[in-house]
Amino acid sequence: MRISHFKVGEQGLNRFFGPLEAKIMDVLWNEDELSIKEVQVKLEEDKALNFNTVMTVMNRLVEKGLLVKSLQGRTSKYRPVQSREVFMDTQSKELTHELMDQFGAVAVTHMLDAVEKADSDLIQQLESKIKQWKKDLS
Repeated sequence: MRISHFKVGEQGLNRFFGPLEAKIMDVLWNEDELSIKEVQVKLEEDKALNFNTVMTVMNRLVEKGLLVKSLQGRTSKYRPVQSREVFMDTQSKELTHELMDQFGAVAVTHMLDAVEKADSDLIQQLESKIKQWKKDLS
């Protein structure tokens, strides 16, 4: 699934989703499979929300391919299509490819500058990856 908007000024899931979408995805990634009412109850721990608002947003997440809906008796249950980890990995990979397509070497330079400010483990991972690429090219 492809997220068409990435919000640079936001944090966490809000970079990919609207605020309520992000909260719903977070609830479902933590609980796995819930009804609209169950999600509403979890969300209301922070703020009162209308059932119809939660239902509309959850059904839009189904239409976007982020949630799957199944009928259990008379109740619809919703669950994420992907785990949080797979989603974040996929989105970061797509974002990286888009940055490379648009900005090429400049994007790599800025990524390396960011790695330089990161911890030594990340630098070690990068060095290992480069060694593996060189070995694969041989």
